[in-house]
Amino acid sequence: MADKVIDNPILNRPYDVPTRHFAFDDEGITDRVEESRRPSSYFVPVPRPRKGTRQLELAELTADQIRLNELVNRIRERVTRWRRAGYPRVTPTSRRLLEHWADPERENRVLFCQREAAETAIYLSEVASRDTDVWMRNSLDEVNGEHNDGLPRVALKMATGSGKTVVMAMLIAWQVLNKVAAPQDKRFSKRFLVVTPGLTIRDRLRVLLPGLTM
Repeated sequence: MADKVIDNPILNRPYDVPTRHFAFDDEGITDRVEESRRPSSYFVPVPRPRKGTRQLELAELTADQIRLNELVNRIRERVTRWRRAGYPRVTPTSRRLLEHWADPERENRVLFCQREAAETAIYLSEVASRDTDVWMRNSLDEVNGEHNDGLPRVALKMATGSGKTVVMAMLIAWQVLNKVAAPQDKRFSKRFLVVTPGLTIRDRLRVLLPGLTM
C-alpha cells in the first residue's frame, strides 16, 4: 500500500482543547477529519511474516487494532467538566495557579497538554476522593495494589517534546505553595526527589532548581 500524504497535518492550536482529529480506517490513517477530540487509545498490532523469510514485520496500524483506554477517558471527561465549572473544590492556592496557567493573556502561555496533565494530578489529589468520583482513586489503588505492592503511583503520559519538564515545575509549584499556605495539610509536600536515567537528563532538569538560570 502506498504511503499516505496529508497536506496539512496540523488541525488544532497548541494552547486550546483539541477539537479535531484524523480518522483511521481498515487500511490505516486517512485524511478524513473527525470533528471531535481523539479518545485516548492504543494499538494492538498484529505482526505478519515477511515474504520469503521467517522474520515478522509490523503491519499497518488500522482501525480494527484500536483499543480505548477506558479509565483514562473517564478521568479526562471528569477533568474537562471540572475545568469548565471553574475548578471547584480545590484550595484557594490551587485555584489561583490553575487560573494563572489558563490565562490566555499571559506571556509564555502554557500548552494545553501541559495544563491538562497538571489539572489531572490536582484533580486526583484534591477532588477525586469526594462525591461520586471516589471510584477513580479506588481504580488507581487497585492497579497499584496489583503491580506496585500498594505503593501509590500515578503516571502522566506525554509525547516527546511536549514539555514534561514544565509540568514537573508546575506540580512542584502547586505542592510547595500549598504547603506554605497550609503546613499541616498532609496532601502537600515541600521536598521532592527527581530520578533521571542519566547525567545528561539530570543536567537538563537543573532548571527545576529554584533561583538557577540556565
